[in-house]
Amino acid sequence: MYDVWVWSLVSVLVVSLLSFVGLATLGLKLTKLKTVVIYLISFAAGALLGDVFLHLLPEAVETSGGFGLRISFGVLGGMVLFFLLEKVIHWRHCHMPIDEKEHIHAFAYTNLIGDALHNFLDGVLIAGSFLVNWPTGIATTVAVVLHEIPQEIGDFGVLVHGGFTRKRALWLNFLTALTAVLGAVITLLVAGRIEGLVEWLVPVAAGGFIYIATADLIPELHKDATTRRSLGQVLAFVLGIAVMASLLLLE
Repeated sequence: MYDVWVWSLVSVLVVSLLSFVGLATLGLKLTKLKTVVIYLISFAAGALLGDVFLHLLPEAVETSGGFGLRISFGVLGGMVLFFLLEKVIHWRHCHMPIDEKEHIHAFAYTNLIGDALHNFLDGVLIAGSFLVNWPTGIATTVAVVLHEIPQEIGDFGVLVHGGFTRKRALWLNFLTALTAVLGAVITLLVAGRIEGLVEWLVPVAAGGFIYIATADLIPELHKDATTRRSLGQVLAFVLGIAVMASLLLLE
């Protein structure tokens, strides 16, 4: 159990530090940044789905002794959970019109609340995956990292455009990212007290990742239909799956 704590906490701390990725974008022009991010999104979508179908679901089936209704309800539950989160907290805040006034806009605070809840769930899913075994935990962490990079870049941009200074935006983004640590700690503390928690968490993680990839990330890729960029997105998507497949060698 000690190793699970170490692996989980180190992983969520790494994910939390991704909140500073906004620093790397300060010198990029907006057009260049959008080009880079769209390929990161495509790569992340492939990695998320690769994690679901190559790691999480096979582990869930093996743990449950077959593909039963518990897995089906768990996957659907994960999708519903993330759908509700997106509806209630307005996770798509980054597409809102930007007002250039100097005061802090409401959507910037909404961003912080949504990001905090999102990162908390990431911590829960990462810790739950490590409770299964460390290769599954590593694969899930990699998938989370890959989809967090474009997400954190977007969050940083929203906070700056919402009225925060760049320095304050970075620190607020980091503080909300630390809720992933809280999610991991709570999961590890209650895992031994709630029977069957891990068996439910893995399918829920799979459902959440399917929702993020298909409802949030892939639709963004269809906004740019030029042949060259579309081919690049497909290659990035397949590469994301390939990365998850390569992690099978760890098992």
